[in-house]
Amino acid sequence: MKLYYDPISTTSRPVMLFLAEHELPVELVHVDLMAGAQHDEAFRSLNPNGAVPVLVDADLVLPESSAILKYLADVAMSPTYPGDLRRRARINAAMDWVNTGLSREFGYHFVYPQAFPNHRFANPAAQAEVLRRGREQFERGFAVLDRQLAAHPYLCGEDLSIADYKGAVHVSMGTLIDFDYSPWPHIAAWLERMKARSSWAEVHAAYYGLVAMLREMQRHAS
Repeated sequence: MKLYYDPISTTSRPVMLFLAEHELPVELVHVDLMAGAQHDEAFRSLNPNGAVPVLVDADLVLPESSAILKYLADVAMSPTYPGDLRRRARINAAMDWVNTGLSREFGYHFVYPQAFPNHRFANPAAQAEVLRRGREQFERGFAVLDRQLAAHPYLCGEDLSIADYKGAVHVSMGTLIDFDYSPWPHIAAWLERMKARSSWAEVHAAYYGLVAMLREMQRHAS
């Protein structure tokens, strides 16, 4: 198997966390997003959307981190994606919610417009409105998530699941803008549990380098 990825990618890192904690024969192929390698013809022949990660296993070419996590968990027979259909359904639902709801509002409508120039709106009024609406939406999601994590240590109950790999990476993207998680203490505690895992620091090393670079750029711009 081959995994095409970039360690700065929010969608790649959940898969990298899983691989760091499971013994699977997966060859890693770096697709340098900063250099525009995702637009190369060879890579786009694998994923016409030009996005990482992509898993290749013989004749299977599988994009989308959520699908890749489920596939790898099945290959590894990992307890992070149990066979019980009801438990699996809850994990699927949590991952779908992170993908289609929470990550979009928190990331694309709040964090990214502040962190990355190419996501920023040239019109200050438009920028302010996007951030206002993004905050309004993600705070609703954070309130739901915080209540859920008050009852259980992980997204889907007492045990770690692939939903936690996916969710923690997406929710922790606030580090790009030095976001304050203290109003949601159970989310903050969950993130600390995930960050304490032995795989987290190594998987996030390149990402933290990007965070430091962005903050330095912001310091010079201010």
